[in-house]
Amino acid sequence: MNQMEPEHHQSVGSTEAVRDRTPIDRILERLRPLDLPAREHFEDYLRHKWRVNHKAKTIESSFTSIRYFLQFYKARGKSNIGELQRSDLEAFVEHEQGRGMHVSTVKTRMASIVAFLHFLMEQDILSPSILKKTIRLKLPDALPRAMKPKDARRLIEVIDNARDRALILLLLRTGMRIGEVPHLTMNDVDLKEKKITLMQGEKNSMGRVVYVSNDALFALKRWCAIRNKEEEFVFCGQHHAPLCYSAARSRFMHYVKKARLEHKGYTVHCLRHTFASELLNAGMRLEVLQQLMGHQDIEVTRRYARLTDKTREEEYFRAMAIIEKETIDGEY
Repeated sequence: MNQMEPEHHQSVGSTEAVRDRTPIDRILERLRPLDLPAREHFEDYLRHKWRVNHKAKTIESSFTSIRYFLQFYKARGKSNIGELQRSDLEAFVEHEQGRGMHVSTVKTRMASIVAFLHFLMEQDILSPSILKKTIRLKLPDALPRAMKPKDARRLIEVIDNARDRALILLLLRTGMRIGEVPHLTMNDVDLKEKKITLMQGEKNSMGRVVYVSNDALFALKRWCAIRNKEEEFVFCGQHHAPLCYSAARSRFMHYVKKARLEHKGYTVHCLRHTFASELLNAGMRLEVLQQLMGHQDIEVTRRYARLTDKTREEEYFRAMAIIEKETIDGEY
């Protein structure tokens, strides 16, 4: 019996070691077996990102993008990162586009790669001349897709579950990203003041305060009255864990189908777009909406103005009425 005890302790110790691993440990474990140019510098860079408090998701994205590039660089017969040329970067862009990658994906990958190259330049491993001229990719400037007001009303009308109604109304009335909702705790919610404090934004780590409309507040109070008070999170999934994205998305799509709106192509992110569009149509200033949405760049917020500009619409029909009356004088 005693002979078995050391083996048992070793098993427990290894389990605890696995549990104690950080996200950066898990990423570096995947990196080390790879035969890549500049692998040591790559590892140093990932550790640097972890030290300066980048999110695990961001580091994971950088790992994937840089790994693809270094594998491509090696396939071109190159092993010394110090011999990198601008033509290698341009060839990688063409390679990614040639295999059908969307331009937004290529642009995101290039941003991660360029950040890595800047790190190498700071270490005097690469010459700054490689990036003297920016590699630009023309990204389609698509408009956000918002739900039509009548469709949003139809969606809300068919929700018969207290938790789901609170969840979807909260997304629609606060503009929160779907990734920001699952980790909400009751400490973040102030029902009396009708506001929610997001200590750290899901996408850019920028904290902000959002406000809760009366209809969303009513739904939230109804849910809070019946939810398990011992749960840490406002919206819980299985085993006391926060509600995951796929579960929230699944519930949204269930009600989209129930409202017979599935042919409209709505996604759960459309709730955030609808929030912004409706506030602008109601006369909210762009600068205020920027803060509520958690946008660092007001140009991102300005896309909604292009979608909802009532002034532009009124100017067009006023001018067209004059043209249709054929009262314009002058030669062209």
